[in-house]
Amino acid sequence: MSIAAQIVIALVALLHVWFLVLEMFLWEKPAGRKTFRTTAEFAAQSKVLAANQGLYNGFLAAGLVWSLCLGAEGLSVARFFLGCVLVAGIYGGLTASRRILLFQAVPAALGLILLWL
Repeated sequence: MSIAAQIVIALVALLHVWFLVLEMFLWEKPAGRKTFRTTAEFAAQSKVLAANQGLYNGFLAAGLVWSLCLGAEGLSVARFFLGCVLVAGIYGGLTASRRILLFQAVPAALGLILLWL
């Protein structure tokens, strides 16, 4: 696994930790509402769903960190979790917000490309 791939994997993991924080802890706060462009009413009504989504993002981050901890043996783990992030990013981009393609799918795709080089 190249250093470039490891850096991208670490950045994708950090992004997903940030998504966890936004969705689990900041959903109803100004930062969360601004990020996701929601109203206070919507945020209050959907906070349990958002927290659940944040937890899943945490699992993605944990899997990516695990792949880095495994070193060269973590290649298939990295591919699996980056693939999960890519699929989630494409789905979110098509169903929720096109911005998800940029912030989730593109970094995962870059990581996968770097792993295959």
